[in-house]
Amino acid sequence: MSFLTLGFFTGLSLILAIGAQNIFVIEQGLKKQYVFLVCLICSISDLILIFLGIFLFEYFKFYFTENVQLIFNILLLIFLIYFIYNKIRSLYNRSDINFGNNILSLKNIIVKTLGFTYLNPHVYSDTVFFLGNFSKNFLITNKYFFGIGASIASFLFFFSLGYLAKFFSNYLINSNIWKGINFFIIIFMTVLSSYVFLDIVDLI
Repeated sequence: MSFLTLGFFTGLSLILAIGAQNIFVIEQGLKKQYVFLVCLICSISDLILIFLGIFLFEYFKFYFTENVQLIFNILLLIFLIYFIYNKIRSLYNRSDINFGNNILSLKNIIVKTLGFTYLNPHVYSDTVFFLGNFSKNFLITNKYFFGIGASIASFLFFFSLGYLAKFFSNYLINSNIWKGINFFIIIFMTVLSSYVFLDIVDLI
């Protein structure tokens, strides 16, 4: 198996799990709002983090202490609570269900996308540290191919996720269906927040 293929399937296996970032990409696809930009930011961020892990693993492993993990977890928990709060409000706001009129600002979308990407400690543990550790003994050329393969997997995954959601949004214009989707997002994010909270407790 080539290192490009190895990187592709290793990277794909790490991002297939449904997390907060993936839910956000799906939601923006369903709303048809800045789908390309959201997918691009997520993909480029993954590329950056993948190569940081590959080439700077020896540097990062000394500085990613439990205190740093604790800070990231606290920031993520605050971010998720704020997100859940806005979602609960949207259940009682009819205008939020209108796909055409509820257009978030470009700045809002960029901040949210970056928040779901860089405030997630699992991005660092999976993308930076797992891939960095996994490839630390590869030759430099093989590291390049491995990183490119993992990056291709991220681009393919996020753009497929976003645009498939955009396609299926044509069948989800009913307000009750959209409220159900929002309710699922609230439940999922609440469960995710509880795991983050438990991680914080373990680190304290």
